[in-house]
Amino acid sequence: MGAQSGIRLLLAVLAPLAGAGLVMATGRKPNLREACSFCAAAVLFLLVVSLIPAVRAGHELRCTVFALLPGLSVSLRADALSMIFALTASFLWVVAVFYSAGYMRSLKEHAQTRFNVCFALAIFGAIGCAFADNLFTLYLFYEIVSVCTYPLVAHHQDEEGYTGGRRYLVYLTTAAKGLILPAMALIYVLSGTLDFASNVHTGILPAGVHNGVIIVLYACCILGFAKNGLMPLHHWLPGAMVAPTPVSALLHAVAVVKVGVFSTVRVMLYVFGSDLMGRLHLGLPTAYFVSITILVGSVVALSKDDLKARLAYSTVSQLSYIILGVALLTPYGVEGGLFHIAAHAFAKITLFFCAGAIFVSTHKKKISEMGGLGRSMPFTFGAFALASLSMIGVPPVGGFISKLYLLVGALDAGSIGILAVLVVSTLLNAAYFVPVVYHGFFGQAPAADAGIERREAPLSVLLPLCVTAVISVLIGVFPDLIMQFARAVAP
Repeated sequence: MGAQSGIRLLLAVLAPLAGAGLVMATGRKPNLREACSFCAAAVLFLLVVSLIPAVRAGHELRCTVFALLPGLSVSLRADALSMIFALTASFLWVVAVFYSAGYMRSLKEHAQTRFNVCFALAIFGAIGCAFADNLFTLYLFYEIVSVCTYPLVAHHQDEEGYTGGRRYLVYLTTAAKGLILPAMALIYVLSGTLDFASNVHTGILPAGVHNGVIIVLYACCILGFAKNGLMPLHHWLPGAMVAPTPVSALLHAVAVVKVGVFSTVRVMLYVFGSDLMGRLHLGLPTAYFVSITILVGSVVALSKDDLKARLAYSTVSQLSYIILGVALLTPYGVEGGLFHIAAHAFAKITLFFCAGAIFVSTHKKKISEMGGLGRSMPFTFGAFALASLSMIGVPPVGGFISKLYLLVGALDAGSIGILAVLVVSTLLNAAYFVPVVYHGFFGQAPAADAGIERREAPLSVLLPLCVTAVISVLIGVFPDLIMQFARAVAP
């Protein structure tokens, strides 16, 4: 069973890469091209699902692709943490492929073959990160995601697109090469390996390493994975909003930012370990540091009238809940943070899908111009409302589970300050999401829209956002599978 599971693990990583090749080969036949994308996404999801029984039984599945030096290899591992991310990303790729086809065709976008190829390659990098067995493999796939998503950010090939793309690439690659690469080299020198620990307690750094060196390495890893959106290295994320909406959904829900927080969490727990973090008192200072991003990101989101810009700063804020929960180093805190990987993904992709549906149907981007649209687009705004409830943390939607566990985790850690951050940030979430829904359903339509009949976006755009909105509710009502994996990780 071990050999077969290892082969399935390798095939899961290779499925998006094969999909990219098939899309490139069938680029002149749009229907066949989209079919290849969808089949690759479906195969990936089924391969990831096939790994669930073994991982739920407590097994760690491994596959070494090739070794470079002792303790330095490209190798894969499926464990409880990787399954949370891999299941979420692989399923949402299936939905995103369907949505992207409808969106790009409705707007008659150019370079759709290149778009689909890069989309598949980004998922290839994300799944590689999910199943990385060591820091070297994680870094390799992390950089693949950065490079392959640049053409997506700069898709429109105008000045705004190239500016956003350059900022995106410079921020992410500079942070990775300037911070992660030297930290990785020093960790290898100190430890003789880059393989992740087998549990969250021990880490891989040997006893006797100077505390100051450990703290510097830790800071480099927290800031170096700049896809996690932590301030002050977050500016790439709002700038990337110039990309088409399916790319924004990819950036904010499926691949890029989740790769950032996943990599951060993986290194915190499996390179440094909860015991070392506790001994050096790194947990609560990290939680307070990311709290700045949570609060400031929410305040900036309040000031944005452009819907995608508001959602972008919401992402900047919400991502830090995941790191905050893990930094609490309490079972409930870690479980809440890890559950938020899935809860945020389904809700945020729904919100961006809704923004895209509104643009396809009305070409509107500003919230102030969306008065009354909810009455003519009830499914779109209804889905937006459900996803907003998850972001705010209202039962029974998935985000409620995340925030409930984070609140209990903060109490267990004895931190009233973090508890206050969670309460204030929740109120800010409501302050920037509720007006969008209220304005859509009960606001006055702009005078310029008088006599214009508005309707829902095409079914190929509408159906995916309804599916993800419903799943946002379902994972709140039935959180058992994701929570089981989260509990297996928690210290």
